[in-house]
Amino acid sequence: MVNKKDVTAGAWAWLLSMLSMSWSMGALASCGAAFCAVNTNWNLQGLAAEKGWRLDLRYEYIDQGQPMAGGDRVGVGQVSRHHDEVKTVNRNYVGTLDYTFNDQWGVAATVPVSDRVHTHLHNHHGAQVTEQWDYTRLGDVRVLGRYQLRSANAERMSLGFYGLNFGLKLPTGERDVRNAAGDRAERTLQPGSGTTDLLLGAYYNGVLPSVGASWFVQGLWQLPTNSKEDYRPGQRYSLDLGYRYEATDNVGLMLQLNALRRERDSGLQAEPGDSGGTFLFVSPGASYAVAKGTQIYGFIQKPIYQYVNGVQLAADWSAIVGLSTRF
Repeated sequence: MVNKKDVTAGAWAWLLSMLSMSWSMGALASCGAAFCAVNTNWNLQGLAAEKGWRLDLRYEYIDQGQPMAGGDRVGVGQVSRHHDEVKTVNRNYVGTLDYTFNDQWGVAATVPVSDRVHTHLHNHHGAQVTEQWDYTRLGDVRVLGRYQLRSANAERMSLGFYGLNFGLKLPTGERDVRNAAGDRAERTLQPGSGTTDLLLGAYYNGVLPSVGASWFVQGLWQLPTNSKEDYRPGQRYSLDLGYRYEATDNVGLMLQLNALRRERDSGLQAEPGDSGGTFLFVSPGASYAVAKGTQIYGFIQKPIYQYVNGVQLAADWSAIVGLSTRF
């Protein structure tokens, strides 16, 4: 008889070796400017992808209170700028409605709402003026289709699935949020970018039935196809590597390595010197099945590596809680 403790230890050891391999190949990750990169696509987590609807609702907390210059922590104002970044607190509410047509085709729409408070010091003729923006607004909606293929042994869940993602990020978010003094927020702080972005990616989901586990890898490229009001966000390249272990009939243990590379923004309203970077985060989490087809989950995201262009704010940790249900 197989000792479950030995199997569990072996599974976690296998995962850590996979993460080490990804690190040596230069995998990178981040929570980005305002949204965590944790992957909650439950079809990739080894859960059944049945025909029908799935609703996922999640809350993210990201406290960006640490200024960084390159890969170093710095104090507020330590590196001279027109304005000194102090803090951004992001409370994001993200809803995803997914429909699976059959075992090959599916589509998902993601709707974000940002509750954001940003503070910086404006350096004006030798004086420092505190400026703050506090708003809750709809962000840019994302529609992502998928085409999935099964391996020859997929019926026995012994190999897994692979597929393609394709879609658009739409310019639904507001771009003219102002504070009480009437000052417009920087473009990177606005709920929407104003651009339509092309989304292209691929994924693989493997199942390990002998240990009651699954793993996945997914890459996604986000390419802005236009600019708006002299602003064009930089291209984004993301990579997610994840592992899920079914500890009991109701409890799942998860670990992800989430990667992001963002190029510099461009345009007269952009700040190319203080935008873009390379990041690496590890995200442990757990889920609990409260009913058939319904689970609650949570993740903590911690930075492993962060390198920013110019001076930008970073988070020491972030948290996600959510609920996913099929109907």
